[in-house]
Amino acid sequence: MSPSIETISLFREVAGRKAFKKHMFETSFKEGKDKDDLNGEKDKYIRIPKGVINIGDNAFEDCESLKEIVIPNSIINIGENAFYACKSLKEIVIPKSVTSIGNCAFYRCESLKEIVIPNSVTSIGNNAFDGCKNLKEIVIPKSVTSIGDRAFACCYGLKEIIIPNSVTIIGESVFAFCYGLKEIVIPNSVRSIGLNAFACCYSLKEIVIPNSVTSIGYAAFYDCENLEEIVIPDSVTCIGNRAFYKCKSLKEIVIPNSVTSIGNTAFWGCESLKEIIIPSSVTSIGNNAFSKNTKVIYE
Repeated sequence: MSPSIETISLFREVAGRKAFKKHMFETSFKEGKDKDDLNGEKDKYIRIPKGVINIGDNAFEDCESLKEIVIPNSIINIGENAFYACKSLKEIVIPKSVTSIGNCAFYRCESLKEIVIPNSVTSIGNNAFDGCKNLKEIVIPKSVTSIGDRAFACCYGLKEIIIPNSVTIIGESVFAFCYGLKEIVIPNSVRSIGLNAFACCYSLKEIVIPNSVTSIGYAAFYDCENLEEIVIPDSVTCIGNRAFYKCKSLKEIVIPNSVTSIGNTAFWGCESLKEIIIPSSVTSIGNNAFSKNTKVIYE
């Protein structure tokens, strides 16, 4: 049996290990409400009492009826899977006391439309917002230095995102399957773009890679079917396997003379790419690196 919500005020931590899994929250901590206002319905709101410093792992996992939660400014950490699959959660304010957002913290919070991450947060865990398909806007503050793998994957409604210049690595599949993403700014602090980082971002038309980036990872822009223009800086030495695979709208790309290797099928399926010039610096070209209709010119 799930514990009463009142019990959490006795502790400094919201219990983890699925303590409130599928709990219906019969008591409300939302201001202006009391139990008599609910007309006999199960409550869908909760206010975590002040003094609680940690939301434990899996604390509210699968609480599908939860619509809104108020987190006090005493909270420091939001644990792994804390709000995993809270499908009705529409609104949440993360207070300025929070420093870390755990792995899968808001995974598949499908109704979440907007969230503001305060400038106290330094790390966003793996899959933290993965599957938040209605998330339209998110601001990543300059305090964030680490964004985990698949942190924003499958956020179909996300249209624009600015990565702060405190981030040095764009990890694996961070923005993969963000179908609506049209614009992204990569700062000159980023050194590498990881595996599948922007895979299947169908709405992305243009991207500028800063001259701090040295490698473009496996399938980094895989199937970005509307990507028309990309500038590769002369800091890049390696273009990974399938890096631009099936970017069928890509018409032109300049490979700088800093590049030494181009991976397997790196530009395969780029139907609009009629010509590409390979600089003399390139010593390794993988199998089927270019489509058959692309004219390859070697310097």
